Amino acid sequence: MKIKPLHDRVVVKRLDELTKTAGGIIIPDTAKEKPSEGIVEAVGDGARTEDGKIIPMCVKVGDKVLFAKWGGTEVKLNGEDRVIMKESDILAVVEE
Repeated sequence: MKIKPLHDRVVVKRLDELTKTAGGIIIPDTAKEKPSEGIVEAVGDGARTEDGKIIPMCVKVGDKVLFAKWGGTEVKLNGEDRVIMKESDILAVVEE
């Protein structure tokens, strides 16, 4: 299944959080927090102004992003978890 978000929304695949601390302690799945870092998999066309003009998106497919911990809506696509959120919920693009 392919998905195309509407307007200024993006589809993000969360990156797996580390399961071991720097000191070597293994963190069980039940104690892990949901990661707030992911890869953009799909983007909408952009937000619309009141006069109908489209504001282009700042993020693109493949960008590694940081987003608000409780931002977006979690969905299952092809059996995998994804987050659909507004572009404004994205806090930064990570450049490596």
